[in-house]
Amino acid sequence: MNFIKTEIEGVVILEPRVFEDERGYFFESYNEADFAKNGIPNHFVQDNQSKSGYGVIRGLHCQLGEHSQAKLVRVLKGKVLDVAVDIRKGSPTFGKYIAVELSAENKRQLFIPRHFLHGFAVLSEEAVFAYKCDNAYCKESEFAVRYDDPKIGIDWQLPDNDIIVSEKDRLANRLEDIPSER
Repeated sequence: MNFIKTEIEGVVILEPRVFEDERGYFFESYNEADFAKNGIPNHFVQDNQSKSGYGVIRGLHCQLGEHSQAKLVRVLKGKVLDVAVDIRKGSPTFGKYIAVELSAENKRQLFIPRHFLHGFAVLSEEAVFAYKCDNAYCKESEFAVRYDDPKIGIDWQLPDNDIIVSEKDRLANRLEDIPSER
């Protein structure tokens, strides 16, 4: 696996070694020892999967406090623009984001550390999205920031009239509303 550091400390793009032949392909998507050797010592405790259609934006979400989650995300079908926004207190990259195209074709993954907002936009007709979390979900620790917050300024690579978001995400907080204790 190739571990590619990004301009935001802790956010890592992962490219697997894919073995293909006439039968199809095989690759290792996760190996705890290899991840730890490459600076990702997280132990994952929960796997999640979602299916969405073109134009859907899910995010920007996180868990606050002791329930904060690191995530390892990938696409099993289709293509998304995946986004991680730094909300670490005192970070020099606070409010900055990394956007990476993840697809079933490129088989890339993105590691998102704790104390980051996360979201994705579906760029294909349909996408099946899977991710590992290093902490269990806790509804009381849930927090969201609007996908279109101008202080973040994400280009979701979708025309405005194609964007589909839940009411909850449309009514989410702004970046400046993040509690100081997170």
